[in-house]
Amino acid sequence: MKSYRDLDIYNLAFQYAIQVHKLSLKLPKFELYEQGSQLRRSSKSIKDNIVEGYGRRVYKQEFIKFLIYAHASLLECLSQLEMIDELYGMEEITELRNKYDLLGGKIYSFQRYVENNWKS
Repeated sequence: MKSYRDLDIYNLAFQYAIQVHKLSLKLPKFELYEQGSQLRRSSKSIKDNIVEGYGRRVYKQEFIKFLIYAHASLLECLSQLEMIDELYGMEEITELRNKYDLLGGKIYSFQRYVENNWKS
């Protein structure tokens, strides 16, 4: 691993954050700065925490901490998607929720890998 860009979880989080950003711009105008903004921030926080954790990878516990933060941001993002789905029933949301569910499992699995195999 030469870069955080080599991490599958980062690449997926980045790709999904782009999808979420575009989706959020389809919300009603009054939601762009409320629900839409919160959704965008939580989705981008996932990838950012992965990157920050990777930057601290020489400190195993720091790396794990930021992977936990990434997973927590993912749960927040899922919660925002649920709310938007309930309020507006946008077609793309079901697919995004499924993708984030899978990404959550991958982040958790990677976190366990770091816990058990990472040398600090």
